[in-house]
Amino acid sequence: MVGSDENHPGIIRPSNIQVGLRAGAGKIPVGIGHNRRALSTIDWNVIGAPCAVNKRGGVSEKHAISNKNHPPIPAHRPITRKFAAQMASKQQQPLPQETKKLVQSASEDCAIIDVDDYEAACDHPVPMFVQHTEAMLEEIDRMEEEIEMEDIAEEPVVEIDSRDKKNPLAVVEYIDDIYAYYRKAEVSSYVSPNYMAQQFDVNERMRGILIDWLIEVHYKFELMDETLYLTVNLIDRFLAAQPVVRKKLQLVGVTAMLLACKYEEVSVPVVEDLILISDKAYSRKEVLEMEKTMINTLQFNLSVPTPYVFMRRFLKAAQSDKKLELLSFFIIELCLVEYEMLKFPSSLLAAAAIFTAQCTLCGCKQWSTTSERHTKYSQDQLLECSRLMVTFHQKAGSGKLTGVHRKYSTSKYGYAAKSEPANFLLKARF
Repeated sequence: MVGSDENHPGIIRPSNIQVGLRAGAGKIPVGIGHNRRALSTIDWNVIGAPCAVNKRGGVSEKHAISNKNHPPIPAHRPITRKFAAQMASKQQQPLPQETKKLVQSASEDCAIIDVDDYEAACDHPVPMFVQHTEAMLEEIDRMEEEIEMEDIAEEPVVEIDSRDKKNPLAVVEYIDDIYAYYRKAEVSSYVSPNYMAQQFDVNERMRGILIDWLIEVHYKFELMDETLYLTVNLIDRFLAAQPVVRKKLQLVGVTAMLLACKYEEVSVPVVEDLILISDKAYSRKEVLEMEKTMINTLQFNLSVPTPYVFMRRFLKAAQSDKKLELLSFFIIELCLVEYEMLKFPSSLLAAAAIFTAQCTLCGCKQWSTTSERHTKYSQDQLLECSRLMVTFHQKAGSGKLTGVHRKYSTSKYGYAAKSEPANFLLKARF
């Protein structure tokens, strides 16, 4: 590799020079010099094999020569910068004194030649092994990026049922199957979001007034939460199937609550109490007749998954405290009054209410991997519904429909209605 000019013995020709690199020792400069010993006299078994060097300090593995002091890189192990550094540290062994003097002597009066200078100094194209070196370095960079991405720890999914394994009422063995069934069954309880087009005497505003009043009745009678959600579901499903005159709309609401109480409550309000709360607008006979009409129209199907059943599970996945729970229920009850929210399935309404409540309390977007796994909804899927919920929160205390706001402005419900809405969700772009 190193030779002398025929007319000028002892002069090393630059065009035939290759740069040597001992692993871990950096660049070894070689160049033109008079009365210098040829670099070929240096023991290459000690220093290492000649190979191409570029400005990044990379070495072509193909042309490296290994020996007992410099063991070869295992072929089955991927080359990374970390691995190369480890190999270099192992190979940095002290050189014999004579060899050090030879290397120093060869380095004093010569210039460093790298890949770019090598190509510029001669008219020959870059050798193939140099191209392979560049390709290898690019591959190392790519592999390091992949390793870094793999090293990023993903947020673990919390096992939310671990504490309830000994509680038979939690039915941990079947809970995932139960909610998988709920997801399929919620389609049967789905109400067309434009069913009001079939009603000739009532409209969505009247529906909102009725439900807002029923929320206050529910609160006054201290009924279970499940009863309220089932009542609203029965009203919507009945109105979607049966035209109702305006003066009978309140009767439909009272009867729906009676049916829901019979399904959910242990102690059911008597018919006379419901008539009294309606300011005696209807007779006992009218209530019982409407009950028969509704139950037949709905084909006795009262077992439907309302937003409430999803709320309980999703709040557990969110590892909620009492404050988050009350705020979530405040937000979703605001949605019960709004006719436009019928376009969202019950499970999505529940997930979006919890997501909106978390954003309200934290002041930033918050949706954990555990919540996403159990709700089956990503943050992006919840945003449309969540932004509508924020607008309802903003106007909850104004207007005529303030039943939910008054209910959640009491100490019993943690003054949840007085929290500031998550207005940033309306401005944020994801």
